[in-house]
Amino acid sequence: MSRNIGIPGVVPPQGKTEECKDQSCPYHGNTRIRGKITKGIIVSKKSKNTVIVRRDYVQFIKKYQRYERRNTRLACHLPDCLIHDIAIGDLVRVGESRKISKTKAFIVLDKISSGVE
Repeated sequence: MSRNIGIPGVVPPQGKTEECKDQSCPYHGNTRIRGKITKGIIVSKKSKNTVIVRRDYVQFIKKYQRYERRNTRLACHLPDCLIHDIAIGDLVRVGESRKISKTKAFIVLDKISSGVE
């Protein structure tokens, strides 16, 4: 049984939901999503239940009246119910939650598009 997390356009994963015993999963556990909702590209999936998401943005430089491209990397929790659907290069939506570990405060919500298109 999965629950609605209250974010428009985000639906719970279908399929193997009986196997998800993750307490940090927003759909099957007891963790709430609050704060920022953002998008990024998966660049690393080496750790257990953790992915590194790169967020690209532009920053205005006042002195030169120009923009520069920058990026930041977020360590995000990957719930058990999404672990087989997400791969390196995918565009994903992540949401802010309470601190899960020292560096993780975001959770992967769903995959927006695949990286090999």
